[in-house]
Amino acid sequence: MYAVTRLILWALIAYFIYLVWKFISRSRQKRGPSPQAKRLPQMMVKDETCNTYLPMAEALKETDQGKEYYFCSRDCRQKFLDRKKTST
Repeated sequence: MYAVTRLILWALIAYFIYLVWKFISRSRQKRGPSPQAKRLPQMMVKDETCNTYLPMAEALKETDQGKEYYFCSRDCRQKFLDRKKTST
């Protein structure tokens, strides 16, 4: 009788260890890929004033008559706006 109880106890301990391992491995998977793996190429846009290209996420955006324009700096944006005012 003692041997059966001991066997059941070991089985329960093994099952508990299995559940803990499964929980830990599942939580590691939920973290997702490393930050380096998440880096995706960014779309490049052209500054209409100085004709440079920069990532869209870093550009300043101005919409004029339904068209979007991108700028590398506030100065370039202001030059574009000033040029638009003088041409109209």
